Amino acid sequence: MMSAVQQKSSPSLSGRSGLLRSILTNPLGLIAATLLGAVVLIAIFAPLIAPFAPDDLQIFKVNAAPGDGYLLGGDGSGRDIFSRLVYGARNTLIGALITVSVSSVVGVTSGLFAGYFGGRREIVMSWISDGLMSLPSLIVLLAFYQSLGSSIEISMLVFGVMLAPGFYRLTRNLVNGVKHELYVDAARVSGLSDLRIIVGHILLVIRAPVIIQISVVAGISIVIQSGLQFLGLGDTSIPTWGGMLQDAFANMFVVPTAIFWPGLAISVTVASLVLLANAIRDRLQQGNRPVAVPNMPVLAVKPATVTEPVAEGVLLEVRDLVVGYPEKSGWTEVVKGVSLTLRRGEVLGLVGESGSGKTQTAFAMLGLLSTGGRILSGSIWFDSRDIANLPEEDMRKLRGRRIAYVPQEPMSNLDPAFRIGYQLTEPMVTVLGISKAEARERALTLLARVGMPNPLRTFNAYPHQISGGMAQRVLIARAISCNPDLLIADEPTTALDVTVQAEVLNLLRDLQAEMNMSVILVTHNFGVVADICHRVSVMKDGRVVETNDVTELFAAPRHDYTKMLLGAVLDDVTPRVYQPRSGKGVAA
Repeated sequence: MMSAVQQKSSPSLSGRSGLLRSILTNPLGLIAATLLGAVVLIAIFAPLIAPFAPDDLQIFKVNAAPGDGYLLGGDGSGRDIFSRLVYGARNTLIGALITVSVSSVVGVTSGLFAGYFGGRREIVMSWISDGLMSLPSLIVLLAFYQSLGSSIEISMLVFGVMLAPGFYRLTRNLVNGVKHELYVDAARVSGLSDLRIIVGHILLVIRAPVIIQISVVAGISIVIQSGLQFLGLGDTSIPTWGGMLQDAFANMFVVPTAIFWPGLAISVTVASLVLLANAIRDRLQQGNRPVAVPNMPVLAVKPATVTEPVAEGVLLEVRDLVVGYPEKSGWTEVVKGVSLTLRRGEVLGLVGESGSGKTQTAFAMLGLLSTGGRILSGSIWFDSRDIANLPEEDMRKLRGRRIAYVPQEPMSNLDPAFRIGYQLTEPMVTVLGISKAEARERALTLLARVGMPNPLRTFNAYPHQISGGMAQRVLIARAISCNPDLLIADEPTTALDVTVQAEVLNLLRDLQAEMNMSVILVTHNFGVVADICHRVSVMKDGRVVETNDVTELFAAPRHDYTKMLLGAVLDDVTPRVYQPRSGKGVAA
């Protein structure tokens, strides 16, 4: 049954917002796109907009004031400033386009292949990149200008090559950060070619920083091009903003306002490029975040006072919990009226197939729902206090000290940049307020308690220097370091082999008994439930369908879904037999 708070969106928002629409709804993006679009249109339709040709001379209008046909006045040669400003937009943008095209194509392509394949390709390309970066760009441009003539296009092409190492290093570093992701491995296993993986999977992931780099290079190229022309380089007969600056500077004491117009054009164009690129980046980095929903219900924060009785001896009680995420059609509920009770010193198993709402229920207890997730209704009573929709500042005081968490991916939850010791002591220093020396001694004791054969060596090691089982023990040590009352373990043995699983379960059982902790064990493994849990709640499609003591649930399950899950377990039953086409059975 859908929640009463679900809202419907207007029909006009039924389609998926495109990239252009997202940018135009951003105020800065709208302003930048409008200004930059105007500059581009002026450059394209310059012959229709400019009242005069850019090289038309009127000797009686040298340094003339605005008026008499010259909208912005005349320059030092008697040419119309407005007409040259319009034609200058075309030539200036063409120079910037050459630089951006060359630098991005060369740099991004080489960075993609060097980062993806590594080895000798990366070494050679890095040498070339470092060599180019060691050269002073301005001096190189001046040298090419002297040898190749006054073509600003050639100068911008050379400048593009000089800026390519920036794209190369950015792209290579980004690729190195994503090429080992599981989705890339899955693409390889599915038989996709390296080129298709690079273009279809990796390039799309790293596109946002590359777009920002393109905007920066476009702005730099306009500034450098204008600077070269301001110095007198290039063909003076071709109108450009830099050339106009040079002419206006030479006549600055005669007509001081003439220098304002090309300077304004350069400033507005460069600023628009940067603002537009930031708007595009913000849109692309949203990824799969939930979209905003019109008329999203506002949920009042409940006062942190006891208004309903909680049974004696109960640490945690969840009542009719509903968790939802916004979609364009309204709220989609992933947890639908869940009720749980956890006594002090008890281990409660939360069991169900993937997508049943186990983890979302646990994250709601921790106040760590993903972006857009909300507790739509219900309450979470922890130690006689309703913590549902509690302000983040108050929840932060509970996490670590009162409520701890053990994740299911041990290696992914340890920061590879810091040693194990730092990651253990930092929470104790922050939460408990103890000294670093005391936290170190406490960390070494905890590492020994969780079964580390050499606690000091593990303390000084980086995450990549320990195994997955050891990493899980480290996370358990970190979780219990502040003596929590409640430990939420989200499938803590899923990523471990069978032998290590048994060791970790024994460890959790011993620690729970020693510290008299209450534990919620999120799992899909009934073997783990039978080994460590006192009671178990079975979830299906966001609801709890059965709650019972472990022994009674295994002996006489009441719900058909529980019976189906237990029936899928093959322990202590006759193995299934594979029947080939010949009819001869082969034992599985």
